[in-house]
Amino acid sequence: MRIALMLFAASLLTAQPPYDLLLKGGHVIDEKNNIDGIRDVAIRDHKIAAIAASIPAGQAGKVIDVRGLYVTPGLVDIHVHVYAGTGARGSYAGDLSVYPDDFTLRSGVTTVADAGSSGWRNFPDFKDRVISRSKTRVLAFLNIVGNGMGGGKIEQDTTDMDAAATAGRVKENPGVLIGVKTAHFNGPEWIPVERAVEAGTAANVPVMVDFGNFRPERPYQELVLRKLRPGDISTHMYLDAVPMLDDSQKLLAYLPEARKRGVIFDVGHGGGSLLFRQAVPAVQQGWTPDSISTDLHVGSMNAGMKDMLNVMSKFLNMGQTMAAVVAESTWHPAREIRQEILGNLSVGAPADIAVLKLERGQFGFTDSYGAKMTGTRKLDCELTVKDGLVVYDMNGISRDDWKKLDRQYKAQGSNSWDGTLNSTVRNRK
Repeated sequence: MRIALMLFAASLLTAQPPYDLLLKGGHVIDEKNNIDGIRDVAIRDHKIAAIAASIPAGQAGKVIDVRGLYVTPGLVDIHVHVYAGTGARGSYAGDLSVYPDDFTLRSGVTTVADAGSSGWRNFPDFKDRVISRSKTRVLAFLNIVGNGMGGGKIEQDTTDMDAAATAGRVKENPGVLIGVKTAHFNGPEWIPVERAVEAGTAANVPVMVDFGNFRPERPYQELVLRKLRPGDISTHMYLDAVPMLDDSQKLLAYLPEARKRGVIFDVGHGGGSLLFRQAVPAVQQGWTPDSISTDLHVGSMNAGMKDMLNVMSKFLNMGQTMAAVVAESTWHPAREIRQEILGNLSVGAPADIAVLKLERGQFGFTDSYGAKMTGTRKLDCELTVKDGLVVYDMNGISRDDWKKLDRQYKAQGSNSWDGTLNSTVRNRK
């Protein structure tokens, strides 16, 4: 009996805590689960394991104090360009794209959707070159042009807009190819939109449209009122060319009508697609985004757009609430691309988390034309967790002070919660 008790006591001493990582005391915002308040968030085996008002610290292998910070699902940016490394000059299928991990994780973004940089012909290269090598979860809209966003005549070639081949490639890559994209078309025809919708219908995925040149032969009103299906996405919603306001700055009635019929309106800030003179009066009249996205590329990141948190901060300073801005950057885009496992903190969901700090002070923001807006709130990223592992930590809140470590301490990256060096979660018997 005594031996049995000793063995039981020893097993208790060596038992592993039920959770790998515990984020304690943060203000959780999770639109899907209607959470907007102080909660603890526990992670086990790469997934959300529990959310409660209080989870004992002793139940986790690692505890991070996130009091005073916002804890949200990992941000989901559905308009980026990350088909980098091909060497193609002046092309979003090349030099204009960026490698995602360089710009996403430090902004709390754990999932992106490339917006049509590749087509059915070059997607396999994109998948091998970027998607399969990125720590960021990379999904993609497939361009209706077989050669993708090669620039110039490539994107104007209607003979390369093959709906059947596009739909076939999407069907070959479920869960990675999540939609069809048409963009940058200059001609008077509806061919790119019609072929994209045909492909989207055949593959049962949404279509995203960057309308290109606005032509009288194919008015934008017809795009959103007739050509797009419910669930299709019009990106660049605050673009200068979008008919939005009348002479008295009143929102045009066709826009709410298009939203009522199910068309989704996405920000897609980019280098030329968000103007304060469009966005501010529109937002004040309730014309807010269905989803916030960056249109990340080498031009936009060094101009008015900068990063996802900068774009979110602009909408905070235009009058949206923190809860609304987070929803438009997490759960809403996840639903739009039909990836409902993402963008939320449900138990069992991938443990993708952004820990954000809301700074208060005097800040300046610029739009795509360089106009300035001042504001008093600005978001920064303190910590990013991807699949249950800490992949970005701005101020070392997940770390031990060096003075408390062994005098000859080595690299601090072998823990089950830490994705910076050794990302192997400990084995459980």
